[in-house]
Amino acid sequence: MTIRHRITLLVILMFIALSAIGGYAVYQTRHSASEVKQVTEGVVPSALASADLVSQVKDVQLATMTLVYSPDGNVVAQAQDALKAKKASLQQALALQARDAHSHAQVGLVAQANDSLENYFSAINDTAKMKAAGKNELAQAFLFANVAQYRDELEGIVETLRIEKNREKDEAIATLNRTLATTTTAIAIVTGIAVVLLTFIGALLYRQITRPLSRMQAMMSEIASSQDFTRRVPVGRMDEIGHSIVAFNGMIEKIQENSALLKQKTADIQAMLQNMQQGILTVVSGAVVHAEYSAHLEAIFETKDIAGRGLMDLVFSDTDLGSDVLSQIDAASHACLGEDSINFEFNQHLLVRETAKRMPDGRIKILDLSWSAITDETDTIVRLMLCVRDVTELRALAAETSEQKRRLEMIGEILAINQQKFHHFIESSSSFISENERIIREHPQANSDAIAELFRNMHTIKGNARTYSLQYLTDIVHETEQSYDELRQPDAQRPWDQEGLAQELARVREVVESYAEINEVSLGRKGPGNSGSAERYLTIDIEHIQESLRELEAMNVGNPDDLIAMRDAVHQTLRLLGTESIGQALSGVLDSLPSLARELGKDAPVVRIHDNNTRLRSQASGALKNIFMHLLRNSMDHGIEMPEVRTAQGKTSGGTIDIEAGLDDEALRITLRDDGRGLALGRIRNIAIERGWIGRDDKTSDEEIAELIFRPGFSTAEKVTEVSGRGVGMDAVRDFLKRENGSIRLRFTDDDQGAEFRRFETVVCLPDSLAVDGSGARAQREADEISA
Repeated sequence: MTIRHRITLLVILMFIALSAIGGYAVYQTRHSASEVKQVTEGVVPSALASADLVSQVKDVQLATMTLVYSPDGNVVAQAQDALKAKKASLQQALALQARDAHSHAQVGLVAQANDSLENYFSAINDTAKMKAAGKNELAQAFLFANVAQYRDELEGIVETLRIEKNREKDEAIATLNRTLATTTTAIAIVTGIAVVLLTFIGALLYRQITRPLSRMQAMMSEIASSQDFTRRVPVGRMDEIGHSIVAFNGMIEKIQENSALLKQKTADIQAMLQNMQQGILTVVSGAVVHAEYSAHLEAIFETKDIAGRGLMDLVFSDTDLGSDVLSQIDAASHACLGEDSINFEFNQHLLVRETAKRMPDGRIKILDLSWSAITDETDTIVRLMLCVRDVTELRALAAETSEQKRRLEMIGEILAINQQKFHHFIESSSSFISENERIIREHPQANSDAIAELFRNMHTIKGNARTYSLQYLTDIVHETEQSYDELRQPDAQRPWDQEGLAQELARVREVVESYAEINEVSLGRKGPGNSGSAERYLTIDIEHIQESLRELEAMNVGNPDDLIAMRDAVHQTLRLLGTESIGQALSGVLDSLPSLARELGKDAPVVRIHDNNTRLRSQASGALKNIFMHLLRNSMDHGIEMPEVRTAQGKTSGGTIDIEAGLDDEALRITLRDDGRGLALGRIRNIAIERGWIGRDDKTSDEEIAELIFRPGFSTAEKVTEVSGRGVGMDAVRDFLKRENGSIRLRFTDDDQGAEFRRFETVVCLPDSLAVDGSGARAQREADEISA
């Protein structure tokens, strides 16, 4: 073989070798470039997108907190719109992740993320509804409980997906590196075989392919291991490798931007937590406070020593809670942590919602406490979240508002009462209170008669207060009446305490004086008014004056009969000045009957008054009100039946009460009767036997049995109510009448001797000096006596 042939053969072999090496190199280069393209344009962008998911979840968290804590409705609406857009973006991103999923694990994670996303936004929607309903505190608690739980779950899934994608990316890069290394080795081996023939080709290939790939591999590995995303791989030329490097650099730049954005959003969340005007802390295992808490907590507790302190020491030291309550709180907090969430449901009633805490300088702060349980994916409580609010000023404002409201209600109650009647009520109540003060002062030890008198007086004040619908006073007097009732029980457990009884009575006097002060100072209604000053000023009906003028003008002064008639007419007119009718005197008591009927579940009765032209002097009205307040209430409660009973008996549903007044035998007689079932003689007899007042075989008349209702402490009511059943009423009436030199008795109006129920009427007698005969008959008799 000639040299030429050898050269030709060498050339041919070189050509063949070069063709083979070139073809092989092209093949390996394309294969490597394909894998690089797959990594940089497939695996890497997918990993980048998974990292972006974390950022988008943080965006949703920011928008949710803006929605809950923003006081501005426009900002809330913008936050809701942003949440809708972010949800759609997350769903689109998860769809891309599902498309690029290369393993069953990734497919499963994407499916879990979609489910968690729906739960997360469902909880956000529930929080938004609470916010829209004005339940800000509940919305905040829900945010840090359920919403935070689903957020943490979604972040965990997205983070796991991102790690899975990064792992896939790292494996792809490692595979690419192995492929590149294989290509380099193969080329080196071929180049070694054809050292002489392919030196130039090998050098060219090394320069054009191997060195750039090796440099790119090394720098990619360094960037991946150092996590320094500020570095970039230099681009020498724009071929397949150059484009791959550009794509890689773009991926690194995007990762850098997302990392910076993630740090910024994390800082924003921390800033929001620090500037939130609400104290928020979490309690971890051991019932200690976690290191992360809102800055406002330091202002509430006025200390920076919060992290790591025990819950009981930080929140509940120097509070108004007793040792038992504190022990329950401590036990409940330990019992919940690390246990199933059901434990919180069982024990949360032991975690107090409000407490008063004494600060080092002696100030008292009222703290509102809101508890929530934070659970993990197994529904185990990992933390207790406590929201603390300083509501001291709020409670003070509420108390002030309540006092103003109560005062306005008292003004309304007073304005609904005639000035004269209100004045008489205040005077009467003050008199009863003074009488009770005297009784308490004069009896250092318990005395049954004294206690009965205390109770009667207080019961009368309450009855009159109820008559005029003075609700606040009624409630206060009822409490004092309860104390007297406990003292008069046969087995009384309450001791006689002069000081305590005096303090209770002082509270009643304070309320009565408060009503009087409002009436005089706020309403300017001092005294009884003109109508109460009959001794100095008299209000005369204009018709009486006109009638008297007409008679004077028509009178024949020369006729003695006309002069006598005129004298009688003027005398009668003057006698009626300063008097009032029975209906006027009892108007307040009568006006209260519809309200009393409603309390008893009955219909309002019809009250018919037959006064026979009898009018009362002003000094008689007070006693008459006290008397008939008890009589009418007894008639409503004990006499008139329930509507359905009356209807079944063919009676009207509400019943009828008749009051008749007249002057005879130098006495004012007022008779009261109703169309009820009558006096329950059978029940009265049984009660008297039970109490040992009479023997079971004693022969007692119906009149003697009826007389028993005037004994102190007697009542036929089956249960105690605010209206009756306390054994006070008829004895109080007899006591009032004795003070006015009057009397009271029951008179049967049927002949059913020994019956269980007997019809009767109550006859009240008062001195005739308290009344005037409005018909003029009595005046005529007096005039005749003078003439005789």
